[in-house]
Amino acid sequence: MNDIPAPDDRQDDRVDADGEAQDTEENGSQLARASEVLPTLIPLLPVASRPFFPGQAVPLLMDAEHWRSTLVQVGESEHKILGVVLTGAESSEESTADELYAVGTACRVHRVAEDEGKLQVLVECLQRFNIERFVNRKAPFTARVDYMPEPRHEPESEVKAYAMAVINTIKELLPLNPLYVEELKMFLDRFGPDDPSHLADFAASLTTSSKEQLQEVLEAVPLMKRMEKVLVLLNNELELARAQQKIRESVEERMQKQQREFFLKEQLKAIQKELGIAKDDRTAEIDKFKERLEKLKLTEEAQKRVDEEMDKMSVLEPGSPEYSVTRNYLDWITLMPWGVDSADKLDLKRARRILDRDHYGLADVKDRILEFLAVGIHKGEIAGSIILLVGPPGVGKTSIGRSIADTLGRRFYRFSVGGIRDEAEIKGHRRTYIGAMPGKFIQAIKDAGTENPVIMLDEIDKIGASYHGDPASALLEVLDPEQNRDFLDHYLDLRFDLSKVLFVCTANQTDTIPGPLLDRMEVIQLSGYIADEKLAIAKKYLLPRQIERAGLDKGTVKLATKTLRAVIEGYARDAGVRRLEKQLGKIVRKSAVRLLEGEEKPVSVSPEQLRDYLGSPVFRDERKLGGPGVVTGLAWTAMGGATLSIEAVRTHEYSRGFKLTGQLGDIMKESAEIAYGYIVSHANKFGADPNFFEKGFIHLHVPAGATPKDGPSAGITMASALLSLARNKPARRVAMTGELTLTGEVFPIGGVREKLIAARRAGIKEIILPADNEGEYDEVPEHIKKGLKVHFVSRFADVEPLLFGKK
Repeated sequence: MNDIPAPDDRQDDRVDADGEAQDTEENGSQLARASEVLPTLIPLLPVASRPFFPGQAVPLLMDAEHWRSTLVQVGESEHKILGVVLTGAESSEESTADELYAVGTACRVHRVAEDEGKLQVLVECLQRFNIERFVNRKAPFTARVDYMPEPRHEPESEVKAYAMAVINTIKELLPLNPLYVEELKMFLDRFGPDDPSHLADFAASLTTSSKEQLQEVLEAVPLMKRMEKVLVLLNNELELARAQQKIRESVEERMQKQQREFFLKEQLKAIQKELGIAKDDRTAEIDKFKERLEKLKLTEEAQKRVDEEMDKMSVLEPGSPEYSVTRNYLDWITLMPWGVDSADKLDLKRARRILDRDHYGLADVKDRILEFLAVGIHKGEIAGSIILLVGPPGVGKTSIGRSIADTLGRRFYRFSVGGIRDEAEIKGHRRTYIGAMPGKFIQAIKDAGTENPVIMLDEIDKIGASYHGDPASALLEVLDPEQNRDFLDHYLDLRFDLSKVLFVCTANQTDTIPGPLLDRMEVIQLSGYIADEKLAIAKKYLLPRQIERAGLDKGTVKLATKTLRAVIEGYARDAGVRRLEKQLGKIVRKSAVRLLEGEEKPVSVSPEQLRDYLGSPVFRDERKLGGPGVVTGLAWTAMGGATLSIEAVRTHEYSRGFKLTGQLGDIMKESAEIAYGYIVSHANKFGADPNFFEKGFIHLHVPAGATPKDGPSAGITMASALLSLARNKPARRVAMTGELTLTGEVFPIGGVREKLIAARRAGIKEIILPADNEGEYDEVPEHIKKGLKVHFVSRFADVEPLLFGKK
């Protein structure tokens, strides 16, 4: 530093303030050197980290701009003395005079250097002092101080005992922290162990105690008091060092164990490699793939691709991304069941037995499946077939697919295509994508482990399309026996034969299935169950299964036939049996609670008790609407058949008009307009007054008109309601379905079976159907037709006598 005078380290004699320099007194005792007499007016330097103790040599680093003036003042002084005082402020630059502690340490400055705006100062700590008063309360701080000399007499025995305790504690600290060894050497070079005052200060400086605790030691001038405080700090430090040592040893032990295992494994690999009994990871992977390939019969194209990928993998580094991609690709190819088939169990009697065991009723469906199997038996194999099971929810479509797999002895794999909007889900991702995977069908083949499993595609009528592509179109290749022999998945990029797979699809309706896709499938209709079928299914399958699931013994819960009928009629009137099973499960669970509460076995539930178990009935008897203008129609829905009570009234005679309500779709609106036009134009023919429509405003209402339907079928029903209104004559209790043209022709409709079941459910025994549907009626099972009187009509003129009776 150019502007800070260098401190003078010479120890030559100097004159005191009065100019007197004497080496000896008259009595011969040695006098203190003038340079050793500490001045009472000294500059002060605040420190924020921790206080300094006498007997230490400490380096300081401070801001040059802030403390330059203080160091200049020290350098120009004769004694080069600086008072170092602890401050309560966050930093020495922010400190004020009021924040300085009263007790500090007088230090002699030995060396000062400036570098990059920082002052590097080496000070020797000499003696404690107490601030009497500030001469300058702003930086550079100056104060008059009163020194507290260290005791120089022989220490008392109690002090020596404390000193020995301090030394022993330091000895315990030495093995735990090697840094203390160097500190101890420096202390012993300057002071002896018989100097308890400096020993206490040295011991306090070794600790990591807070600055407030260290300041208390600095302010404790009496030796006993100081030693007590220091011993407490040392013991705290010892406990902390032991805890750190324990943590360090625990971490080192774990690290050493891992390192030891790593080195042993590496040594084992090296030894095995030398002996030729082990290979590196890449060689092991390639050998694993080759071992898999020995059990497969790859096509020529696939074998060529595998050889190319194997060669590529053998030269790639295991850590490279390309290695991982190639390895995953080979893993998929070698896990595919190339040429692996399961032998079909072509036994028609066994197949019939399994179908009867798993399903009640559905005789026509079982016959269709057995016909399909019989053809396969004659051919010697069952391949190239796609079955579509269509029916309401809960009629057993999925379970039939599982039974087909059981009859053939094939592996069964099911996944739902409902809601799929990405074509890659069907045909896979290209390997250029991150996280690319094969499509659902390749995954199904891999999981099944054979080339000829039964794969069920659930909810195929709910497949969607988006900007990712059209999955329904992607299915065309899969579900075509002429194309799926060479199915190409984008990920494998190899032709794979899917022609041996038996595909079984399920749907609630065929309206939303694209025509080209529907054309590739053999449709088998599953209609809803009538009450008698549900009763038998509940007794044979549903109730025993629910009792078993509840962990109860057989016969623990008993439901009489009347109770089961009440459940079916009041709580589970839908086409399937899923709701029925849920209601039976609820009864069984409540019965289990009653058994635990002490009720005796078996628990019997009567029809009157059903409200306690299931609450109020969900379904009630359909209100038998009657009177002129009310006629019952039949409709088909995805949930099965339903009855519709169509109502017609003349609201006023102010003007002519026709109004439709009931949230009618476009098809039903057209049917209503046609029915209105036909009846108005033929009113005389059917015995109605033409003026009735000329002067009246007609309101036609369909309470369940929002029900989705399989094509138009309400024409004759609406015309019958208008005719009944015009003649002011109630129609007989008869249900009807059929579409009407403007010329009075009755056209065929769909869903004959479902509509007959709906009529039976509503208790209607007489039904009118289009004559063109007579063939479909003949195919309906006899137990559904039993007790029904069906009239076939080809023109509306045939309907009119059936409505009101023959004249």
